[in-house]
Amino acid sequence: MRRHGQSGLTTIELLAALGILVALVSAAIPLKRWDEKRRREDELRVDLRMMREAIDQYKKAADQGRIKAQDVEQRGFPSDPGFFPTDLDELVEGVDVTDPVSGLTSKVRYLQYIPVDPFTLEAEWGKRSYQDDWDADSWGGENVYDVYCLFPGKALDGTYYKDW
Repeated sequence: MRRHGQSGLTTIELLAALGILVALVSAAIPLKRWDEKRRREDELRVDLRMMREAIDQYKKAADQGRIKAQDVEQRGFPSDPGFFPTDLDELVEGVDVTDPVSGLTSKVRYLQYIPVDPFTLEAEWGKRSYQDDWDADSWGGENVYDVYCLFPGKALDGTYYKDW
């Protein structure tokens, strides 16, 4: 009598399939890490752009004379071309802005919130004032001219996050 063919996998076939599966998973893990880092970098770019645009809008309103003159004089910058917000909190809390046509004053908030750095997971940012050197690592405290990331790592393109 002959036995009918048995179905199933041999131990060798199971080991070969397992080896292929391990190779595929080990190739996917670095891709997942790279994708996560790329996503955080995109989020960092958006956050930095949002804060810098808010600073630019504040500066534009100050240059147009829409921010009350006494606010400018209190800071000691009545004719300084570097009139910027004193801190990021000022952009969130808002500042009194006067409409040049009607003369009415309203509080304008340039940021809804201070974004959280996607790498440090804190709402802390490096700041430079107008009076600081362009590559200064410490903030002079006079005003906020620029913001940068405090995370010391390198981006996928090889640049440091603090230089963005």
